Amino acid sequence: MHVIATAGHVDHGKSTLVHRLTGTDPDRWAEERRRGLTIDLGFAWTRLADGCTAAFVDVPGHERFVPNMLAGIGPVPAVLFVVAADEGWMPQSDEHLDALNALGVRHGVLAVTRSDLADPAAATEQAVARLAGTTLAGIPAVQVSGVTGAGVDALRGELGALFHRLPPPDRDADVRLWIDRVFTVRGAGTVVTGTLTAGTLRIDDHLRLHPAGIDCTVRGLQALGSPESQVEAVARVAVNLRGVDCARARRGDALLAPGRWSTTEVFDVRVHPAPAAWPAELVLHIGSLATPVRVRPLGPVHARLTARLPLPLRIGDRALLRDPGGHRIHSGLHVLDVRPPALTRRGAARARAAELAAMSTSPDGRAELDRRRVIRADELRAMGASPPRPGRWLISEAHLAELAARLVELLAQHEQDEPLAAGMPVEAARRALGLPDQALVGQVAATAGIALRAGQLHHEHARLPEHVHRAVAAVREALLDHPFRAPTAAELADWGLGDRELAAAARVGELLRIAPGLVLLPDAEQAAVDRLVSLPEPFTLSQARQALDTSRRVAVPLLELLAHRGRTRRLPDGTHRVVPR
Repeated sequence: MHVIATAGHVDHGKSTLVHRLTGTDPDRWAEERRRGLTIDLGFAWTRLADGCTAAFVDVPGHERFVPNMLAGIGPVPAVLFVVAADEGWMPQSDEHLDALNALGVRHGVLAVTRSDLADPAAATEQAVARLAGTTLAGIPAVQVSGVTGAGVDALRGELGALFHRLPPPDRDADVRLWIDRVFTVRGAGTVVTGTLTAGTLRIDDHLRLHPAGIDCTVRGLQALGSPESQVEAVARVAVNLRGVDCARARRGDALLAPGRWSTTEVFDVRVHPAPAAWPAELVLHIGSLATPVRVRPLGPVHARLTARLPLPLRIGDRALLRDPGGHRIHSGLHVLDVRPPALTRRGAARARAAELAAMSTSPDGRAELDRRRVIRADELRAMGASPPRPGRWLISEAHLAELAARLVELLAQHEQDEPLAAGMPVEAARRALGLPDQALVGQVAATAGIALRAGQLHHEHARLPEHVHRAVAAVREALLDHPFRAPTAAELADWGLGDRELAAAARVGELLRIAPGLVLLPDAEQAAVDRLVSLPEPFTLSQARQALDTSRRVAVPLLELLAHRGRTRRLPDGTHRVVPR
């Protein structure tokens, strides 16, 4: 399916032409038929000769209904621009063209209608000249009559060719369906319609109605009046929702893929063309939504907009600003930043304008990461940018290097202040570095070459304080001749070794700590096994004590350590056996 909107001045035959093409009158309301004037959006469709289906969104041409017109063309990728041969280019032709140009619509066909009432050559030439210099410059022109049918076959051919030129939609994209109609069907409940420009909708999909914040489920789908189990972009789609009262939805709301979109009230934009002046307030039109926004200029073509409600926007979104007081399109825009920094310091606006001038209108995950320094990957995706590398949290390379250098300094200071501590707690490091999550400390530590174990940061080759190092050397010397005669608590106290000092010595591998206040040489585990393996098996605690030339005070915890590490095995009768390797 391909979706195309009409555009053009009131009474130039847009609805008549759609009726001729499709056999369906797009004017839905009795008032429209009575007055012969399109007031709201109309919908019709037809199948072309090549098998393509063309779905038309017919928009009103009267200046009083410009917001309705913008709701129709906002989400649509192509336009059927209508100019009457007997009247030529008119004021609403200009406003509709300004809107299409502001939204960047590049694909379309020019239909010069009512060619049965006047020679269409002059109107065609005039319209082609007015389209020049806009995004619709060079679109093919067809001269038709909606009344007699002359030229309609040629128009069908141009529409078919147009649809084959359209870029393919991203059917895997996150759904954001701007709602343009809401109604109730007896026995089914709330139904909303819209133009699905990207993504795929399926029955039983979970969606979120914004801004009501209601979680809902797709109960049923229709495309062009036919029930479907799934609908892929681009398509006109009707969605029967479970869990939404009709009164809670309205035109301009959006159905969003849950958890995939962030919303914002403040965002920075680049406008085109550069406006002569910036009103304090304008109306933002995006999709089918129209909402007032306050304007803070940041330079000739950049501004900060503040909406009254959070909006589901992404970097690269196109929209337009309208000045309803001046009855004109103010400018088109690209969204550059949906999470802009606060402007509080003197000169911040000028600096921000320079930063915005360097930004691309296409989302760039690496550039966003460099600007934000630290960000969650899912938040980056919600902004519309692809994360440049895997991981739940991302740190820019430059900031990572800065943090790593800072962590080295922090750990050095901590070791100086707390030389016997097990290490620097990860949470303390997180707070000192200003990181939002402890998981990020591990990335920084790995970059800095700092070890992280059991929630503590420390150097792989940490050194003991000099007085502790001397005391440990005395212990090691005392154990040389009798390696399993551990020093007593009194002896350790004489050397100035308490629990903290012994724990620190064990961490750096200077001693083997087999129990609180009980230490041996670092190689005592293997040395003990080498002696025990010569005993007849199974052996008793007493035999082990004699082989090790030590006391029960040492033998019991040592055998427990060996069993825990799988070097020996304690049998049910209390004897022991060495586990062969």
